[in-house]
Amino acid sequence: MDEQQATLDFILDWFPGLPSTTLGWILVILAAGFEFLGVIGLKKYSEVKNAVNGFYYLLGFGGAFALLYFSFEYLQVSIAYAVWIGIGTAGAVVINMIFFGESKSIGRIISGLLIVAAVVGLIYGS
Repeated sequence: MDEQQATLDFILDWFPGLPSTTLGWILVILAAGFEFLGVIGLKKYSEVKNAVNGFYYLLGFGGAFALLYFSFEYLQVSIAYAVWIGIGTAGAVVINMIFFGESKSIGRIISGLLIVAAVVGLIYGS
């Protein structure tokens, strides 16, 4: 039985020697970046409902889910999803503290660092 080629395997052809799991992690990181755009768009859209804010919101979360989906072809779903959620959660906290004036309490900062530590543990433990 022939093994089916994954959707983004052409990228591996462009970069010989790039491990498929590395491509998976790149996709998860890009998905987290799009999630950050979605978080900003969501916050902006909740304040002012216009097409630009709605576009950022939909592009951000739509792109995040698409890239995360593609990462599942190269990584275990449970690990990729958990890492994406962790990066996205920690990133959303930081974005909201820096750009939207949310609390910068020591408890929030420590909790964010614990999330980052858990993500690092999942990456290196997988």
